[in-house]
Amino acid sequence: MNKISLHAEGISDVTIVPNIFIDQFMPSANGAYVKVYLYLLRCFLGNCPEVTISSIADRLDNTEKDIIRALNYWEKLDLLTLTRNRNKEITSIKLADLGSMPRDKEEEPAPAMNSEWDTELDEVAVTIHTEVKPATRQAYSAEKISQLSNNDEIKWALHIVEIYLDRPLKPMDLQLILYLYEELHFSAELIMYLYEYCVSKGKKNASYIEAVALSWAEEGIDTEEKAKEAVSAYSDHFNTVNKAFGLNRAPGQIERQYIRKWVEVFSFPDDIITEACNRTILRTGKPDFKYTDRILETWFKKKVTNMKDILRLDEEFSRGNRPSENKVSQTAKASGNKFNQFPQRTYTAQDYAELEKKLLNKSL
Repeated sequence: MNKISLHAEGISDVTIVPNIFIDQFMPSANGAYVKVYLYLLRCFLGNCPEVTISSIADRLDNTEKDIIRALNYWEKLDLLTLTRNRNKEITSIKLADLGSMPRDKEEEPAPAMNSEWDTELDEVAVTIHTEVKPATRQAYSAEKISQLSNNDEIKWALHIVEIYLDRPLKPMDLQLILYLYEELHFSAELIMYLYEYCVSKGKKNASYIEAVALSWAEEGIDTEEKAKEAVSAYSDHFNTVNKAFGLNRAPGQIERQYIRKWVEVFSFPDDIITEACNRTILRTGKPDFKYTDRILETWFKKKVTNMKDILRLDEEFSRGNRPSENKVSQTAKASGNKFNQFPQRTYTAQDYAELEKKLLNKSL
């Protein structure tokens, strides 16, 4: 992995987070993306080890793809500039001076996310699959936008979206909606539900809405019904794990990957996942996702499909670890002394004669 050189404009010798980042960019950004940006700010102090995509991923407990997605996201918002070599590997990262960046006065700041953990779970359920790649969208002409506005199906959707956003649509809104309709092939109903969902989570920012739309598109969600099923299904799985572990927060990114593995790869129902979580708490005393994953992987390899299979495995394990009655009885017969637990050797007359000869020679 190649080394990446870092450059910055307006970065001081302490880690300072500009207010414009907190006010204008952070509310609509994925939490993992925010971690990457903050870590880059810290690295410009010069106290970080050699910077590579791999080292950043290890430091933040993310995958390299996650780090690259985060960098592409911030580059798209002009918060940094990436330089790549012929192999398209990132060789340089240059942070923009946010102090000189004008504030977007028209764009209202995104409301703070509801602090209730179940609301967070609902939001995470939509973006469980994080293979979201920044899209390079073409700028649609005024003629194309006018054509869109005259489509009866879309005209109604635009009206509903205005109601959800509680303001007149801006040119950027029209560009995004046209992209959803023309490029992602979202139906008018799906577009309306997309905005309904995002606004219900306190998210009216266009970048957030686009990110959710891209995640849906990658999952093959092309109808309102499929979107509602995706939201509901993963919310239920997250609630199951959090209840079993006694967690009062949304699962982190790595934890979401584990849950996705248990549900999609292992195809375990919630009762089996709950049982694994309960056993984890009993044996470790804490919510350990890695330990639970080992339990579920063992059950998966042993073709467990229901609770009866688990009880059968428990019984087999118990029988396999039970002391053999024959071994116990043989030991007891050999000696009533608890120290006599080793295999006993049988000595012949010749053995005793040789031993006696050795003792006599030694005494002489």
